[in-house]
Amino acid sequence: MDEATETAVTLRSRQWYGGDDRNSYIHRAWMRRGVPADAFDGRRPQIAIANTASDLTPCNSHLTEVAASVRNGVYEAGGIPLELPVVSLGETQVRPTAMLWRNLAAMATEEMLRANPIDGVVLLGGCDKTIPSLLMAAASVDLPSVVVPGGPMLTGTFRGQPLGCGTDVWRLAEEVRAGTLLEGDFLSSESSMIRSRGHCNTMGTASTMALVAEALGTVIPGVAGTPAPDSRLLEAAHCTGRLAVEMVMVDRRPSTFLTKGSFHNAIVALAAIGGSTNAVVHLLAIAGRLGIHLDLDDFDRIGARVPVLVDLLPAGRFLMDDLHRAGGLLAVLREVQDLLDPTALTVTGRPLVEHLADATVWDAEVIRPREHPLLRDGGIAVLRGNIAPDGAIIKLAAASPHLLVHRGRAVVFDSIEDFNARIDDPDLDVGADSVLVLRGCGPRGYPGMPEVANMPLPKKLLAAGVRDMVRICDGRMSGTAYGTVVLHVSPEAAAGGPFGLVRSGDMVNLDVDARRIDVEVAPDELARRSPSDAMTAAFATPQRGWESLYVAHVLQANTGADLDFLVGASGSAVSRESH
Repeated sequence: MDEATETAVTLRSRQWYGGDDRNSYIHRAWMRRGVPADAFDGRRPQIAIANTASDLTPCNSHLTEVAASVRNGVYEAGGIPLELPVVSLGETQVRPTAMLWRNLAAMATEEMLRANPIDGVVLLGGCDKTIPSLLMAAASVDLPSVVVPGGPMLTGTFRGQPLGCGTDVWRLAEEVRAGTLLEGDFLSSESSMIRSRGHCNTMGTASTMALVAEALGTVIPGVAGTPAPDSRLLEAAHCTGRLAVEMVMVDRRPSTFLTKGSFHNAIVALAAIGGSTNAVVHLLAIAGRLGIHLDLDDFDRIGARVPVLVDLLPAGRFLMDDLHRAGGLLAVLREVQDLLDPTALTVTGRPLVEHLADATVWDAEVIRPREHPLLRDGGIAVLRGNIAPDGAIIKLAAASPHLLVHRGRAVVFDSIEDFNARIDDPDLDVGADSVLVLRGCGPRGYPGMPEVANMPLPKKLLAAGVRDMVRICDGRMSGTAYGTVVLHVSPEAAAGGPFGLVRSGDMVNLDVDARRIDVEVAPDELARRSPSDAMTAAFATPQRGWESLYVAHVLQANTGADLDFLVGASGSAVSRESH
């Protein structure tokens, strides 16, 4: 670093290490351990590497290797790298749902970044909730921050056919239930499903959030979607370490480059890639931490009519390593560049659109040209009606076109346990035109808003050849899932929403073009109804710990399901000494 760079800012870490008093001595001495004295002389930025690596988060287990490359980049640029393990959430492992702890992970990371002598941070995430929680934390503490996504796994094959992890689990499991696939054959595919390190290779939530984080401006453009085993990911990690030092020296914090335009670009990207509905609740929460007004109507206004250009499972045919080979996110965004906000900046200090000039589509089957999209209007549509006055969403790219306008009898389940107990009962009064209604799965009701909205279809209907039905839920669904599913119903049943008043046999109307979801019950009749005893009994209020705090303070899905006392930012200031 030259002298001009050295004096551009006063490093935050000098509050710990500068001076000759006892406390400064303590801070420096305990960190020396072989480190030279100039590591703490106030000229070398202290860069945390917030690492979500964990053996219990298998999609993130390789991030320790990625962190080593970040460390080298930080050293090369004159900074001091400091690895900081943070809360890690494994989507496939954590019960009852990883979403229950997204806010805890964000809060813990925010507090550790604020509490420590850190000038900037590199955020290492991969599995679904890790990137959202890291970005929520970074937004609230507002230190120079940049993300390195861990990347998708390589594609595995079974009996010569590629496997999309997540999506093919749902598909094959339904074929077993339908009697068209032997259980032994299903289980034989297990060892082939996960071929390498990395997160899901479909356009699930992990892939979606990595790409959306890049469109938002928090990843070096061109990095998201690089497969986890690809050596270019380590090169990008090294470059990110260098960039983190630069960001500190020019004071490039989230609040200086993330704007409403950044979220506009993220929504365009979400639609163009056919991304996960989970991105809606995460983007709302991140915007809430920044004080940027973002609501469900923005997703409909900006994204619902953006063409889906990426032909990936679950909406299409290909997988994430194909997308990377075909040109990646930048090539996708170049196709819709006219829809982007040209002023929105990135971690590089330059607008996102300036990074698109050299982007090229190398495979027009994977990344469709604008004039021949996978779907012309395939984004996320926002619905409202008398059972979802604050909104619900549907992923058009995952839905069956013939069901987007539909009228059918409700078959109501008051909890996931109720659903599991009855869905395959041969005497269940359900037909192909019925509407499956599952409640008690929202932020408060579960608690944590699990991925159960893409309900398995009744076995007797599967056996008859039915492969999709209209389903409505106040929970979420996996980004790897598919089907005509109305989800994130707000307010949820457990929060007293009218969704809790729907009864089996009520006629439900879905009209996506009109953006409506309604039950055919007169307003005065709906007002006279009370929640069923079964539904009320399913909502057991936690008595202690995080679950108790979460249920008492969680907001609804339409605002991001953050905790009410975590919305907004506290900055990086710490007013008191530790000794």
